[in-house]
Amino acid sequence: MNKIEIKVLNPEAVALAEKTMVCAARLTQRGHQIKRLADFMELYEKPYTEKTVQAMAQLPHPTIQKFAAINVVVVGASRRFLAQVTRHQNEVKFMSASLQYSDYSNDAAFAIPYEVIARHEEEVFLATCRESMENYASAVNMGLLNDAAGYMAPQALRNVLLISATPYQWKHMISQRICRRNTSETRIVFLKIWEELYRLNPSLFSRNTTGPFCMQGGCKEGKMSCGNMLSDWMTPTEQLQTDFPLLYN
Repeated sequence: MNKIEIKVLNPEAVALAEKTMVCAARLTQRGHQIKRLADFMELYEKPYTEKTVQAMAQLPHPTIQKFAAINVVVVGASRRFLAQVTRHQNEVKFMSASLQYSDYSNDAAFAIPYEVIARHEEEVFLATCRESMENYASAVNMGLLNDAAGYMAPQALRNVLLISATPYQWKHMISQRICRRNTSETRIVFLKIWEELYRLNPSLFSRNTTGPFCMQGGCKEGKMSCGNMLSDWMTPTEQLQTDFPLLYN
């Protein structure tokens, strides 16, 4: 888990999303004033304050946050994470490294669960993963296609994943996936994504609108609640340091 890396590939899209969000919100109230393209461009280029961004980001109108796609690469998360995160399909696109086209016989690496690291049982875990990949490599050497041999690969096999989503969907995914009911890996990945987006734009991806539900008024899981609500006003970095201190050793 300490080898998972995150990067926003088009940080300029974050600024574009902010600018377009403010413009779209203003447009709904000033349409009668726009007679020419120049009128619209004047509205589009009209300056605004951070307070305006914060107010727009909290409006119950998600459409204004859907005029830009922010692309994020996740390097080193497991294929189990891939299976979990691709449940999000609304306005989200994914592209992953392929077991069909890639041969991992001599290049396999594994994501070690945080709980295994905490128990200092990394080598026991890795031995099991390596055994699975030895069977995979043997099958490939005997002529089995990579696609079929891939069924032998462990879920811990590290992967590379591209995710493209609108700001609204990023906030939705982050709010759901950093909840303590998720696996540690999923929480770590999305906290790291939020950490990067928060660094790029703390107003658009504020703790008020992007954090877990328990930080925004209360848990929505009902009887399925984790029973361990996160403290109010924690940044993504603070949450990572609180729940996953071994990542910083």
